[in-house]
Amino acid sequence: MRRLRAAFALRRPELLPDLFDATARERLAAVADVAPEAVTAADGEGVDRVLRDVEVLVTGWGAPRLDAELLARAPRLRAVVHAAGSVKKFVTEEVWTRGIDVSSAATANARPVAEYTLAMILLAGKRVLESAAAFDRHRSFTGWHLPPHGNNGLVVGLVGASRTGRQVLELLAPFDTDVLLHDPFVDAAEARSLGATAVGLDELLRRSDVVSLHAPALPETYRMIGGRELALLRDHSTLLNTGRGQLVDTAALTAEVLAGRLRAILDVTDPEPLPADHPLYGAPGALLTPHVAGSSGNELRRLGDSAVAEVERLAAGRGLAHPVRPEHLARTA
Repeated sequence: MRRLRAAFALRRPELLPDLFDATARERLAAVADVAPEAVTAADGEGVDRVLRDVEVLVTGWGAPRLDAELLARAPRLRAVVHAAGSVKKFVTEEVWTRGIDVSSAATANARPVAEYTLAMILLAGKRVLESAAAFDRHRSFTGWHLPPHGNNGLVVGLVGASRTGRQVLELLAPFDTDVLLHDPFVDAAEARSLGATAVGLDELLRRSDVVSLHAPALPETYRMIGGRELALLRDHSTLLNTGRGQLVDTAALTAEVLAGRLRAILDVTDPEPLPADHPLYGAPGALLTPHVAGSSGNELRRLGDSAVAEVERLAAGRGLAHPVRPEHLARTA
């Protein structure tokens, strides 16, 4: 076991107690000397002093950009352990050039998104949102009805076998659902091992009762669900988006929802948030949540625990459990 020199780097150090509870801080202190002040920006009082000796940067949301200028001030840096999801906004090519290892808590961050997704799939299958709204209007069991509904045999289409998509597949396993998967990087055999059937996007849209989006925001996925794709969905089916708002043509989806043909559950939108007067707010068949599917509150501890475990592995001379590879960044969030 080798003792390391570490420092936190994130825009909002007030989040540190939420990310790292007392137990996590004790574990970290057992393997590393942690700088008393967090690096909140590339410049500022004490930054050079911290960077001069740091071997491991434990980063969070709003971490300073790790460009050549900053890295030149951190000659001993050997690893960046991110207590959040994507590293794209702050990890530069210079990090890889210098051979610095990078880890991410994206797998831990995917868990609450997968849990939110499972809950919404089951609620959509039971038409809970529509029945609750109708019951509120009529205050009676009679005088209204819904299309046939239920979760036995529900066809769920997952777009993207991302970290979140794969955890959704695990969570769906105990339920009597038929899961279709579209991901250009997953073949039929791998899809079967995940508990799904690999299909093309058009087939997935035509067959699914609920479609859940888990693809990354890339140039090739921009508005991958547009007017043509939405027209393929069955009447009264539900589109669920916890991925990125840019995956969906908002105007085309709005038209389908307002026409009463489709349902939409959106934790992300394009733009985000939607303008205050947007017709999807309060529209029958639409549920908008304010980007809450990801880690928040007590769920943040998962991210801190993941980061601490990575520092422990480094101190023990072991490889990272959740490494980020530069060659994978082009097709991940």
